[in-house]
Amino acid sequence: MNPFENFRIALRAISANKLRSGLTILGIVIGVAAVVALMAVGQGATSGITASVEGMGTNLITVSSGGRSFQRMAGGSATSLLYSDYEAILATVGNEAAVTPYYAGMASVKNGDRTASATLTGVLPNYTRVNAYSLASGRLITDQDNLQKSRVVVLGATSAEDLFAGLNPLGREIQINGKNFSVVGVLEAKGSSGLTYQDDMVLIPLQTAYEVVFGAQAKSRGKNTVSGIALSAADADQVDLIMANVEFTLRREHSLTLTEDLPFSVSSQSQMLASLTNISGTLTTLLGAIAGISLLVGGIGIMNITLVSVRERTREIGLRKAVGAPKGVILFQFLTETLTLSILGGILGVLIGWGIAWGVSSAGLITTSVSSEVVILSLGMATVVGLIFGIYPAYQAASLRPIEALKYE
Repeated sequence: MNPFENFRIALRAISANKLRSGLTILGIVIGVAAVVALMAVGQGATSGITASVEGMGTNLITVSSGGRSFQRMAGGSATSLLYSDYEAILATVGNEAAVTPYYAGMASVKNGDRTASATLTGVLPNYTRVNAYSLASGRLITDQDNLQKSRVVVLGATSAEDLFAGLNPLGREIQINGKNFSVVGVLEAKGSSGLTYQDDMVLIPLQTAYEVVFGAQAKSRGKNTVSGIALSAADADQVDLIMANVEFTLRREHSLTLTEDLPFSVSSQSQMLASLTNISGTLTTLLGAIAGISLLVGGIGIMNITLVSVRERTREIGLRKAVGAPKGVILFQFLTETLTLSILGGILGVLIGWGIAWGVSSAGLITTSVSSEVVILSLGMATVVGLIFGIYPAYQAASLRPIEALKYE
């Protein structure tokens, strides 16, 4: 029989019971829509993470406290990253990388009756350049600010909005832990990087952070500590070598042998990007697999209704076989019907899933991305489900004996 004729007969059989056909493909529609929507959310999140991390520069290297075993120094206190470690690293890398330390802590920041809980970060003037921040208005922190321990701040985009609600913050004063500071600059919005947001920070001179804000909290055994050290390699090909030199320098400064665990983390943005992409990809696949379970439920529904259809059309099948229709024609006819149902459900599911993804993006919850690969995968899964769950009913129909089928009431 002509395949187009089979398709026409399948459509006629489906349209003869519109409500039943609609309920039959509902499981396929829900399953495909869930796969498309969840995969779109996952891919959108992955793209956002990639863009944010790459926006900081793949040449960026970060050093922070906390290594593989969180080693303890003599006396029981945790190993701290010191300002002197920054000075040693700066001397080691020379012109191969720009180096900047920072000390960060949470602080209560107020402007009148508006309060924000912000990340207060003491920095040197090159902090924004190393970390690829751009200035929106005003100026950045200078060497003079640092030397004089000036009470000046540069606000992140979110912090400026939270504290001033759209007003120009330049020249105004805010209170940090009860002390007055003058706003001298505002940074461009940068968004999130991995699991952290970068726009809720408040930057102050590092020496001001030590002497005015944090005091003894920022010291360990009488020495100034830092929360981290950032390096921006001049050449991307030298990142691994610079990381090795940094680790060697830290071991030397803290009298650690090569066999001892380093109580600090030395990582690059490319490593972070690879890790976050792997995690995001795994979660996206897991979400897609969970959503795919409803496709199996939809497949069972198709098989169930097709078995009912075979029973209802037993006399029709017997008549067709009596006039010479071979077993393969009957088999192919019922497979065409199940495939038509599943493909129609797949198309509707793709449209609904795309609509959900578009709605999520429009609401500003998260940026989604519906790729052609996801659409093809979803339609392919729907087709395979229809084929697998349609084989048994089709085989049952094709195996009916003409005499018994014609006698069926």
